[in-house]
Amino acid sequence: MVEELQIRVTPKVAYQHGELVHFIASERHISHLRIKGVRILKRSIDARKQRVMVNLKVRVYVDEPLNQDYLIPPIHYKKVKGHRQAIVVGAGPGGLFAALRLIELGIKPIVIERGKNVVDRRVDIAKISREGVVDPNSNYCFGEGGAGAYSDGKLYTRSKKRGSVDRILGILHQHGASENILIDAHPHIGSDKLPRVIQNIRQTILDNGGEVHFSTLVTKLLLKDGEVTGVACSDGTQYHGPVILATGHSARDVYGMLQQQDVQLEAKGIAIGVRLEHPQHLIDQIQYHSKSGRGEFLPPAEYSFVTQVDGRGVYSFCMCPGGVVVPAASAPGQLVVNGMSPSNRGTYWSNSGMVVEIHPEDLPERFQASKELAMMAYQEELEKICYEQAKCSQVAGAQRMKDFVEGKPSKLIPPSSFPAGLQPSRLDMWLPEFISNRLRKAFTIWGKAAKGFLTNEAIVIGVETRTSSPVRIPRDKETLSHITVKGLYPCGEGAGYAGGIVSSAIDGERCAEALAATYQ
Repeated sequence: MVEELQIRVTPKVAYQHGELVHFIASERHISHLRIKGVRILKRSIDARKQRVMVNLKVRVYVDEPLNQDYLIPPIHYKKVKGHRQAIVVGAGPGGLFAALRLIELGIKPIVIERGKNVVDRRVDIAKISREGVVDPNSNYCFGEGGAGAYSDGKLYTRSKKRGSVDRILGILHQHGASENILIDAHPHIGSDKLPRVIQNIRQTILDNGGEVHFSTLVTKLLLKDGEVTGVACSDGTQYHGPVILATGHSARDVYGMLQQQDVQLEAKGIAIGVRLEHPQHLIDQIQYHSKSGRGEFLPPAEYSFVTQVDGRGVYSFCMCPGGVVVPAASAPGQLVVNGMSPSNRGTYWSNSGMVVEIHPEDLPERFQASKELAMMAYQEELEKICYEQAKCSQVAGAQRMKDFVEGKPSKLIPPSSFPAGLQPSRLDMWLPEFISNRLRKAFTIWGKAAKGFLTNEAIVIGVETRTSSPVRIPRDKETLSHITVKGLYPCGEGAGYAGGIVSSAIDGERCAEALAATYQ
């Protein structure tokens, strides 16, 4: 007999197989010896009350052997060599999942990526911290896997109406991700595990007749009578076919190219702020309501905060328990910070973006000359200021959290995960006032709601600007094609239609389906 149960158990029971078997046996009034296997289908932690519990959906095998089949059946891809082709610009989650879906639909994808493959990227990423050198085509933002490859691999999304989240997670599992991503309420691959998954996806594309070209920068759309016929690259190569444009939120040269070619764009609101880093044990104590922290069985605790301050949203973003803060500039002369976690979330620290919502109308008047690229120009200016405040280095400026709120200098900065090093800096003074004031007020509110959160054991590190695209590339709601340029499919986070790995992957699949539906 096989049955599925919804149960609520202590962490000790949830995370120890033997304890779980005995609990289920007691609940079903049967001998534990009759239970031949228990498979966890869904798992979520409930820490709202003093006693932390774990909600489980389990499949119990009574008197019959455990079935280890895929929770989500794998997809079988077809060979597309010699088939009609489509261009996919960008090898982040939007582009890679668009390519996989094109193969399913019988179309050969030609993936063009400005950066290096996911392994070779590591050398250039390391140089940012070790030497302060930023390669404009190979960094935390550019290269195979996109911005998510080396900045966490978080898979939680609220975008569940646009496509199947389970399908995306199933494809990731099929390509090597742990089965845990199909189970956990907040699934996470980890920056150390995701590169292998990305390599496997690339191999699937190649094995089935697709092409992948690295270190190839698209410099121009080929246009004829209001329709895209292909792309031209910096090395003189041209590729022909309809185009899925999945270049990510940091491809500023692409936005400039589109503007020069009179492809309609729109300025879009973003969020800007800092990266906040605590010792993980403090977050564990707060979230799990215990001086001892998470104890033996619970994972590192997460948090999520949101409030309204002076008419703008202020919220935590990309929270990374047991993680590190990383330098995420995409060009020389910039300083940008981001966060990530390895798969075990095992570092001493936790970090999160703490950001303020900004609308185009909030910008100083001098940016209006940039028109659709006004928000992008503002982003750039803050990143340059941050770089200058860091004495033209990647040694980021930091301030103790309580000092930031109280407007005091921090003479000493506590140890941090940031690999390039930190130096004391008055973020409270040089950040734009409408950002710093809102952050101070929000930190005070959250410090009252979560005792111990507002502390000088935590530090703020500047500046966090790459929360989303500062530009939207408008597209038709039905066809997903650009509103005036036929055959151009703006896709994912860089086009303003997604915010993370899973939502970008879903949008990539949708764009592939839309392209296939009209492809003659």
